[in-house]
Amino acid sequence: MESGADRADVYIAEVARVLSRSQIKARDALILVNGVPAKPSRPLKEGDRLELRWTEEPPPGLEPEDIPLAILYEDERCVVVDKAQGMVVHPGAGNRRGTLANALLALPQDSATRAPATRAGIVHRLDKDTSGVIIAAKDFEAQAFLAAQFKDRLVRKEYLAVTRGIPAPEAGRIADRLGRDRHDRKRFARVEAGGKAAVTDYRVVVAWGGADTGARGDAYALVSLRPRTGRTHQLRVHMAALGTPILGDPIYGRRDTRFPDATLMLHARRLKIALPGRDELSVFTAPVPLRFHALARALDAAFGKGRRCK
Repeated sequence: MESGADRADVYIAEVARVLSRSQIKARDALILVNGVPAKPSRPLKEGDRLELRWTEEPPPGLEPEDIPLAILYEDERCVVVDKAQGMVVHPGAGNRRGTLANALLALPQDSATRAPATRAGIVHRLDKDTSGVIIAAKDFEAQAFLAAQFKDRLVRKEYLAVTRGIPAPEAGRIADRLGRDRHDRKRFARVEAGGKAAVTDYRVVVAWGGADTGARGDAYALVSLRPRTGRTHQLRVHMAALGTPILGDPIYGRRDTRFPDATLMLHARRLKIALPGRDELSVFTAPVPLRFHALARALDAAFGKGRRCK
C-alpha cells in the first residue's frame, strides 16, 4: 500500500485508477481494508492491504436492442459512434429502452477473455438532444483506460453550436463555477461559491445579421466550442451566460420567432483521445448534421451570405 492517499476511494480512483469515485458508488463496489469491509472514506496508512470487488453485470432491465448506429470507428477494444439527436445515452426513468446503451449491448462481441465493460462501456455522455461523437469501451480494461483520460482532462473535444445572437467578443474563454440552480433542480447555473469549475473556449466561425458583434438584435452565429471541463449542461449554460443561448435550447434559451421549430443546435463535432494499445492520439469527426446545413441555407437567404470570422 503506497502512501499519499488519505481515503480508500481516492487511492482507488487517483492512484490505482481502477474505478472512478462515481463508479465505485454506482457499482456498489465492496471495499476491504486488511480483509475487513470499509467505507469509501476509510483513511489508509502505509502497509494497509486494499481489495475491491464489484459486479460486471449490466443494470437490471438493461437489454440489448438491435438499433441502427452510425459507427465512425470500431475495433476489438472500443467503438466510436455518431449519436443521433434525440437518443438517450443511459437508461433512466421513462427511458429504459431505445438508448445508446441498449444499442451498444447488441453489438457483436469479441471472444477475448477480458472482463466485459460495465454500463455498456460508456465513459462520457451527451445530452439527449446533442448529436455527435461518443466513445464506448468493450472491456473493463479499455473502459478504465478511456475513463482516466476524461478524468484527467486529457481528451480534446470540439462542438459546433448555432447561437441566437453573436457572442462578444467573438473569441474568448469562459471560466466559472457551475452548480444546481437553487430554484430549479433540472437546471444548472453559475455560482459564486461551491459548485464545480467549468471552462469553455469559444470562437465565432460564421455570423449572420446584427448591426455589430453584440448579443442584441436579430442575429445568429455558428460557434466552435472547446470545453476544457465536462460539466453537465456546461456549453448551454455558458452560451446563455453570454446572452447568446444556443438556438432550440428548451431549458436555457427561448422560443425563436424566426425558427420556432428548431431543435437544440449543438453537435459534438470532434474527439481526440488515445485508444488502448495505441501510442499516437486518434481523432474522430462526426459529419455536420443536415439540420445545421438547412439552417445555414435559411440564414443565408434571410441575411445574405454569412460573415466569416477570424
